Amino acid sequence: MTRYSWPMSGLVLCGLLLAATTVSAQSLPAPAEFYFDEDARVATPVVAIAGDDEATYARLQTLIDRNARNADQARAQLAHALMRSGRTGTGRALYDQLLAGLSPRSTLRAQVQWNYGWDLYRDGAPDAALAQWAQAVDGRLVRPAWAPPTLALALWRLDRKPEAVRWYAAAVRTEPQLWSDPARFPQLLPDWRDADRAVLAEVFAAWRADPPAWP
Repeated sequence: MTRYSWPMSGLVLCGLLLAATTVSAQSLPAPAEFYFDEDARVATPVVAIAGDDEATYARLQTLIDRNARNADQARAQLAHALMRSGRTGTGRALYDQLLAGLSPRSTLRAQVQWNYGWDLYRDGAPDAALAQWAQAVDGRLVRPAWAPPTLALALWRLDRKPEAVRWYAAAVRTEPQLWSDPARFPQLLPDWRDADRAVLAEVFAAWRADPPAWP
């Protein structure tokens, strides 16, 4: 990814945007009763070009430079690759620039926020991850099935444990046969790391010890 560079003014602006989204993570709405929507279009990687090598990254950069029809998807895919390879500052800046340019009604926006959240979480920033995931849920008509366990994971990591348990309870209300047994986590959450499933098992244990009433 040697071709990719970023102007300093863009980094400063995106740093401000990142700070703003992190602050917004301090509050969440109360969980809804049920979360039945699969939301498969959102909870999936953004792919403009299949591949994961330097040649692919160069092609993605070309799409961005030319402002091609799928340039936004290329930005998201390249941002993910940058963060995964340890170039987190550049990856965050690219994600933030992309989100700043997407309409709130864009069908791509929530998908980018879902992916950005996971990249932030895996970079050790659960607070910033929570901000992205909360925005991916906010204002949408769907109740995505991924939201209760994912938000519970981030909240538990942030030591917001009562909130984490309330969100996990929403998963149990929705699919009690699935979320009442942590042995199902590898099947339900195949893309999660073992360590993340172990954290969610702690949330499960807290829920089982004192399940919150609804509403």
